[in-house]
Amino acid sequence: MTIYDARRTAIFRPTLRLRLTLLNGILLVGAGLVLVVLAYILVDGALKPADQLQHGTTVVLQDGREVDAHTWQEELVDSAEWELLTRGSLALLLIGAVGVAGAYVVAGRSLRPLQRVTTTARRLSGESMDARISYDGADDEVAELAKTFDAMLDRIAGAFETQKRFVANASHELRTPLAVMRTEVDVTMADPDADVEEYRRMATVVRDASMRANALVESLLLLARTEAQAGRRLGRKVDADLATGVTVALSAMGREIQRVKLDVTTELAPAGVVGDPALLERLAGNLIENAVRYNHLAGRVWVRTGADETLAWLVVGNTGFEVEPADLPALFEPFRRGGRERTGARGTGLGLSIVRAICEAHGGGVSAVALDGGGLEVTVSLPAAAVTPVLSGTAPVVTGGTPAQPTPVARR
Repeated sequence: MTIYDARRTAIFRPTLRLRLTLLNGILLVGAGLVLVVLAYILVDGALKPADQLQHGTTVVLQDGREVDAHTWQEELVDSAEWELLTRGSLALLLIGAVGVAGAYVVAGRSLRPLQRVTTTARRLSGESMDARISYDGADDEVAELAKTFDAMLDRIAGAFETQKRFVANASHELRTPLAVMRTEVDVTMADPDADVEEYRRMATVVRDASMRANALVESLLLLARTEAQAGRRLGRKVDADLATGVTVALSAMGREIQRVKLDVTTELAPAGVVGDPALLERLAGNLIENAVRYNHLAGRVWVRTGADETLAWLVVGNTGFEVEPADLPALFEPFRRGGRERTGARGTGLGLSIVRAICEAHGGGVSAVALDGGGLEVTVSLPAAAVTPVLSGTAPVVTGGTPAQPTPVARR
């Protein structure tokens, strides 16, 4: 992990602590200076009692001298002003020095959590994402910053962990068919008695394994392309109908449906949306493929589409093995198959991950419900054709029975 040091060493730049200290000192000395000037004006105006006496009036001092009242007043005012200026300046300097020193200490204590943020950020790496600030001071702006930083680290750590798990699972999924192909080739080539029939069997196994690897690579590319469009403008936005994708998907899975003897019921009302037809067709295809693959013999599959003024929806349900409600969010993670991880079941384990990414790219949402007795019902909700989704959509995964609501939309 590359660490970039953003500190400047060539040019002197006052630190935040020094700037706060200087600002506090300037304000404190400025306020003291204003008070000294105000006191000077008040003294100058208040110590003039002789102005009320007639000219020529004299006063007798304590040492017996007799001086003119106005002369005595001028000497008194000058003396008071001099004392005020000298002692006021001395007090101002003393208060300023104490204030600056106190401000430096207080600023240091206040900015200490920020230094902890910097230190924590420098310690972070891909292998040490568990460092946190854990600020326990006063509940102020600094505490809010520290909590926000810790929450950000939690999200980053989760993203790192998800990425590592994704890479590990993808490597495993790709390694398996490659290992199968290599093993078949090595075993067949090492058999001196292998005939044409054995080579045909080996070729069939290698072909099936290569098709599995190719399907996985295509799914990974589709997932990456779809996630890249999430939160941004789709590369293609035209009028489309979710019911059309359902028809195409059922036709493609027709042979498998007949083989497993599934009972398929459809209620396909118009469900107009605006988006990428290829991605929307893939969305319906993944849901129906999952409903067929994770079903049992002579099971059921039902598909419904519909729309109102703001939403269009697609509902795909199927019978099958039981799914724990707690496992529903994990179904939308890559390489998860019905709550099981890399069990060797058919499919790549990316179907619902791609569904969620397509929903996110179109500003919609997806929900899943575990059915009593086994099976699953997945509901996709997208903005209807009459509205345009916002560019930064999210696809929340909920486990309730109501359709997921899309992000806010704006009129075209």
